This record gives sequence, C-alpha cells and structure tokens, in this order.
Amino acid sequence: MTTSQEIQKQALLLPIGDRWQLVQTLLESLKRGNLSRLRGIAKNSAGMDEIDAKEDYVNYLIKKASI
Repeated sequence: MTTSQEIQKQALLLPIGDRWQLVQTLLESLKRGNLSRLRGIAKNSAGMDEIDAKEDYVNYLIKKASI
C-alpha cells in the first residue's frame, strides 16, 4: 500500500509538466467536493503573472503536504 508521503516523494520526481497535470487533476477532484463553493476566494497578487502564481501555489501545496 502506498502512503501519502511516498506519493509526495514520487510526485516531486516527476517533470514539471507532469506535476502541473497532477496539480490540475487534484484541484479538479477537490472542486467536485465541498470546496467548489470557495471558488475565487484566492486572488493573485497585483503584478504577478500566471506562472509565478502557479509556482507559488505548488510550493504552498508542497510545504503544506510536508507538515
């Protein structure tokens, strides 16, 4: 059986494009649940482009997952 920590370690070994695909898949699965009502609650900072925002969010998820 695979633990969440093992999955996280494997995910970090993936190429960046595959990690983005994984993030998008996970976010879509969350949207189908109770979190869909929170859509739009987090806004990008002014002047931050889309790639920076995505990178910051992935870093946030990685940090949160390691807690």
